[in-house]
Amino acid sequence: MLLTVLGVAVIVESVRMPRLQELGVDPMSAPGLTPGLLGVILTGLGIALFARSVRAAPVAGEAEGGWGRLALALGLCLLYAAGLVGRMPFMAATGIFVFLFVAAFSWGRASAARMLMMALALAVGTAVLVTFLFEKIFLVRLP
Repeated sequence: MLLTVLGVAVIVESVRMPRLQELGVDPMSAPGLTPGLLGVILTGLGIALFARSVRAAPVAGEAEGGWGRLALALGLCLLYAAGLVGRMPFMAATGIFVFLFVAAFSWGRASAARMLMMALALAVGTAVLVTFLFEKIFLVRLP
């Protein structure tokens, strides 16, 4: 629900941004366009997650270790942001983070060898794709 509210807030604020029509700026380069599109995506995904959580709500007494999984996810994110990024090449830090995240949350769902191969493939693919996207498409210099 929080993601949906945040997405709607982003949409509202992006609509309030100046359109720069008086300067003859192309509407596709208006400052609020990208945040607005991201707000729409965030709102849609927030609604989808909320609907999915309502459908999959556990029956009374059937909790599935939610706090432990949350703590693990937060710990991995902190390790990535504070421990890896900036101390090693971005591509390597991202690959390590994705590998650990996928391995931690896939453990026990498939054979260990299959799960580790899947985690490695996703880690390499994500690290390469994210680095390429930011450096070559968005022209952002990564740490």
